[in-house]
Amino acid sequence: MTERFAVLDELAARWGLSGLEIVGKGLEFTVFRALERDGGPVAVRIAHRRFDSNANDPYVDTRDLLVQEYTIARHLAAHGLPVARPRELVLGDDPGSPDVLLSDYVEDDGSPLDSYALGRLLARLHAVPPPRIRPVAAEGGGTAEAVATRTARRWAEVGRRVAGWPEPPAAAALARRLTGLTEGSLLHLDVRSSNIRRGQGRATALLDWSNALLGTPALEFGRLAEYARYPENDLDPAALRDGYASLADVPAADDPCLLAGRLDAALMLANVFLSEAADPTRGPAAAAHARDLAERLAP
Repeated sequence: MTERFAVLDELAARWGLSGLEIVGKGLEFTVFRALERDGGPVAVRIAHRRFDSNANDPYVDTRDLLVQEYTIARHLAAHGLPVARPRELVLGDDPGSPDVLLSDYVEDDGSPLDSYALGRLLARLHAVPPPRIRPVAAEGGGTAEAVATRTARRWAEVGRRVAGWPEPPAAAALARRLTGLTEGSLLHLDVRSSNIRRGQGRATALLDWSNALLGTPALEFGRLAEYARYPENDLDPAALRDGYASLADVPAADDPCLLAGRLDAALMLANVFLSEAADPTRGPAAAAHARDLAERLAP
């Protein structure tokens, strides 16, 4: 990591940046805030390593994620959506050299999130023609296939940590839920407080597009329903749906894809609380909740 920070220092000098300070750190990336020569802030994102692995995603190419972040953010900025506008993407010359993304830094005033306004923003996002990419999370295939594949994989991963974990839900039952899935909308699929910059409650930037997929809005609402179970995500589902409904049709509560999206999200969260951010209370409770959702898949 020392070598990677040395490269970062070289880039900072080239870009005329000063005052690098860490403002965020996740599984794959560290984000720095820095100042340009005129005193304006920028964001610098660098991967911890080129390839990574975790309980939910056993093979992660951070270069692919950074290229995707750059591509999606440029696309959405051109359509007037609030994002951290990317400025330059520098890819390392060899496997040991880091990839670095320079973007606008969007300030945050710490105000409570306005979920109604967020719902309107998500309706706008889902209406934008999606970029011509195959998202990293699609794992080289279609969205329905990716959701089914990772549901099975993550179910097994939970079973490694929970005694008496049952057999996975029938693949046919999950496939039926995903039959009507279309890929007409860009979905963020990680909408929560820590990925939303805001001013006076309104989202001024949606950050971190690593989980993005092309799909139906019902998948997004499934993920939102699961995130809303945790207060730190600062989501009000009713207000969010009302905001969305002011611009577009809200997915029906019985939309088959919504339950598939909820199970997908619940398994991801169960693995987070059982391993990546182990919590002796939340982990078992999240696993039990995922099991309950799976039981609802069958007709």
